Amino acid sequence: MKTIALYSIKGGVGKTATAVNLSYLSALLAPPTLICDLDPQGASSYYFRIAASKKFNSDKFLKGNKKIHSNIKATDFENLDLLPSDFSYRNLDIELSEEKKPKKKLKKNLEELSDDYRFVFFDCPPNLTLLSESVFAASDIILVPMIPTTLSIRTYVQLTDFFDANDLDSSKIRAFFTMVEKRKKMHRDIIQEFRNAPGFLRQTIPYNSEVEKMGLYRAPLNAVLPNSPAAKAYRNLWKELTTDLEQK
Repeated sequence: MKTIALYSIKGGVGKTATAVNLSYLSALLAPPTLICDLDPQGASSYYFRIAASKKFNSDKFLKGNKKIHSNIKATDFENLDLLPSDFSYRNLDIELSEEKKPKKKLKKNLEELSDDYRFVFFDCPPNLTLLSESVFAASDIILVPMIPTTLSIRTYVQLTDFFDANDLDSSKIRAFFTMVEKRKKMHRDIIQEFRNAPGFLRQTIPYNSEVEKMGLYRAPLNAVLPNSPAAKAYRNLWKELTTDLEQK
């Protein structure tokens, strides 16, 4: 089982759109796949038209094992399952702090899924917290979407500095540029500057109104508009990422 976290300190960078589209492509090309929606806002759950059971909450999520298994739900797409988010996830950091080994909790809770799924995706909330550190420990790849702007570069540096300061494995981090508008000189210049930088994937995702409309379609872009520029870009991104994963 390979685990991929869609993570960014900064919000509004296309993290959920990437998680939804890559998990769908994974289920098509290398099934089966699970996407875990860890954000209390539940955007991935919304896109897949799934809500958590009224009996499911952050406490049961942290108990893991059977509690997780019984709350995984099938999406409308073959070989793609979802563990939906609940608004109580806003308390996960508080609840994790009461665990004996909070940074290892997520990895331990998902161990029993290794026989069921080839890939697990985490759609993470935009912050740097104890939950984030638990995600870092549980992930083989930490995939960081970045808009090509100075603020996104700053948050990327903050993330790598945090890894260095806490002796975490920064080789897990993979960044890529999204919401790219090539008519903007800043976007072109930043992409060129980081094109060959260590840890950066070469594939970019263009700014495309169809990605924003995923909230209307409530489905992966590759399922409804596979010939759109962004859908093709996500396919190329997944291809590049799987080549990277094969080396891990």
